[in-house]
Amino acid sequence: MRDSDVPVKTNEGRDEIEHRTRKLPPMLRSILLIVDGERSARHLRELAVSLHGPADALEQLERMGLIASSAAVAASLAATPRPPAAAAPTQAGSASTSAQRYQSLYALMSEAVREHLGLRGYFLQLKIERCANSDELAALLPELSAALAKVRKDEVAARIEAQFAAGA
Repeated sequence: MRDSDVPVKTNEGRDEIEHRTRKLPPMLRSILLIVDGERSARHLRELAVSLHGPADALEQLERMGLIASSAAVAASLAATPRPPAAAAPTQAGSASTSAQRYQSLYALMSEAVREHLGLRGYFLQLKIERCANSDELAALLPELSAALAKVRKDEVAARIEAQFAAGA
């Protein structure tokens, strides 16, 4: 994985976070948790080293199929055969919109946890990671809002909630 690549969790990676079926060493699990689809491989490697993790942690996770480069994911999606043109375009547009909504909410919620809750938001971040679609993320918004209101002033929490409403 190149330094400029942005790793993302695969379905297997999200499943591992939820079920712990592979019994990952704690350090690799911690590194898997911080893969958020926004940080570059270089940044994640620096974080891994600062956490005293293995230098090749990202490569190990990639070999296990738990993460992938966002470029590789995009390339595989582009290579996937598309339905015939006669297929209902509203379904394709709807799926694309749903995926964009999921990505937007996921990014906003993860950033809010990281920026405002820090370690206190660990379990909430795990819940975010378990969400498979935008509706599940939206269902977590009240819990996130309550957590933000506890640690931040009400106007800050309200501003962040407005961002979520715009993303939702």
